[in-house]
Amino acid sequence: MTGLNRKAFENLLPSFNEAYQQSRSNPEVVRKRAPGGGRKATLRTSRDKLFYILLYCKCYPTFDLMSVLFDFDRSCAWDWVHGLLPVLEQALGHKQVLPERKVRSMEEFLERFPEVKEVIFHGTERPVQRPKDPTNKKSITLAKRNAIPVSTSQAVREKSELSS
Repeated sequence: MTGLNRKAFENLLPSFNEAYQQSRSNPEVVRKRAPGGGRKATLRTSRDKLFYILLYCKCYPTFDLMSVLFDFDRSCAWDWVHGLLPVLEQALGHKQVLPERKVRSMEEFLERFPEVKEVIFHGTERPVQRPKDPTNKKSITLAKRNAIPVSTSQAVREKSELSS
């Protein structure tokens, strides 16, 4: 269910536990209570936390489903996911197994994937509500000529500029 076998899970657990303890020792928000105060967490052990976040990353269920599976509120499911994702990334970074996700240029893409022969960019335009008043309409049209159209790819931008 997590994408890891038991051995890989057990190998990742100490690194995850260390990253979790480190994240708790440097909190982003100043605590009002001492550590250990307040309500006990639903996911108490590092094993539970690691299983939870790996399950989320493997299946990407909704927060509603995660709340049902782990018996807490939907907002708690959101809190756990957004609290544990950076910890998992840090733990995987310690193991040096993080995938590189961002490709910043076409040259970098082609260098990483030399076997690719064609690249297709997909883009869609989003509708923009136009004013009914003719005086406002003209100012919007003039502003639009000088601005980049609302679209998601260069090809669509060029097409819309040509048709204007």
